[in-house]
Amino acid sequence: MIKRYFIVVLTVLALGWASEAQAQPRLKQPEMYVGVSGGVSASMVLFSPVVPGTSNVMKTALLGPRAGLVFRYSGHKCCGVQLEVNYDQRGWRENDDTHSYTRRLDYIEVPLLTHIWFGKPHFRGFINVGPQVAFCVHESESGTRQTTMVYQYAPIDNITDWGIAGGLGFYGRSEKAGCFQFEARYSYSFGNIFTSTPGSHFESSHPMVLSLNLAYLFQIPNKKKVKH
Repeated sequence: MIKRYFIVVLTVLALGWASEAQAQPRLKQPEMYVGVSGGVSASMVLFSPVVPGTSNVMKTALLGPRAGLVFRYSGHKCCGVQLEVNYDQRGWRENDDTHSYTRRLDYIEVPLLTHIWFGKPHFRGFINVGPQVAFCVHESESGTRQTTMVYQYAPIDNITDWGIAGGLGFYGRSEKAGCFQFEARYSYSFGNIFTSTPGSHFESSHPMVLSLNLAYLFQIPNKKKVKH
């Protein structure tokens, strides 16, 4: 029920923003940026039924690095599109009083985001929202396994993941120095890393990620003006 509500709300917001974007006047010169980003993510997997040792969010969130490439295009006032290719380390931790276990899943993710910006020419706030797909390229484990159950310790069944991401942030921009930005982003996966067919142990196993990102982008010169 929560997942369906989450999908409906974000879909309505995305459609509303897309409609509003079409109503905005076009920029005389579209803005195009390319750059790099880096940061840290805190991730966990929402298991049903719950895996022992993963009920406390603060204890089970796994910190991992993330980095990527960013391309952004804004053809309308206050609105654009942002394409990224990122490396993101996800996973979960299991903890009890004497042992700790860590499972790391390395993903290449590709978000395609609607970029809504507002503010002054040299300092702007922004909202990013849109779908993303990801592919697990490596998995590893460390520490001591918490239980004798082997379900969550097996290789994951689905290396392809899909979901939606939303972020808030701000950036300062200069024609000569480029664009420096900060963003806090939340990503929720609709796919399961383990099989959830009838008879499977897990009914669901959705990754969830909160990340903090810094990025530097430089503007691609564009002297061709867009006709009204």
